[in-house]
Amino acid sequence: MTVRSMKPSDWENVSRIYSEGIATGIATFETQPPDYDQWDKAHTGHCRLIAEQDGEIMGWAALSPVSSRCVYGGVGEVSVYISNKSRGKGVGKLLMEQLIRESEKAGYWTIQSGIFPENTASIKLHEKVGFRYIGKRERVGKIHGVWKDNLLFEKRSDKVGID
Repeated sequence: MTVRSMKPSDWENVSRIYSEGIATGIATFETQPPDYDQWDKAHTGHCRLIAEQDGEIMGWAALSPVSSRCVYGGVGEVSVYISNKSRGKGVGKLLMEQLIRESEKAGYWTIQSGIFPENTASIKLHEKVGFRYIGKRERVGKIHGVWKDNLLFEKRSDKVGID
């Protein structure tokens, strides 16, 4: 399995995997994937990764800016999605470890995630790669008319922003 930079031509598979995550009801507040242009505008131009094996895309990870304010320029929001048939095979860990390295190269001192409490696999993945739980946003948004909490996790770089 290898991790490489995402290309626009990967969008069909990225969107399919995102749809699989949406279908779980515990991965995102989104109810359908955006088109590529919307997704592209919402994510940074760097730190977009694909995990693949034998030409098959198994998962993806990317960063979104948390704010347009310059003081938050080194803080990114993590998205990581693994295809249904690739879950439990170490794909998420491989993507997250590479995303951490790429984010530091790009100057990020903090990357963060908001995770539904029911998404125990994502919580375990984030903890495994060094994220720490920092709090809970209660009833922060609705999905299908149901209020959902969001658990906040962050990973602070030990290389960037430490001075």
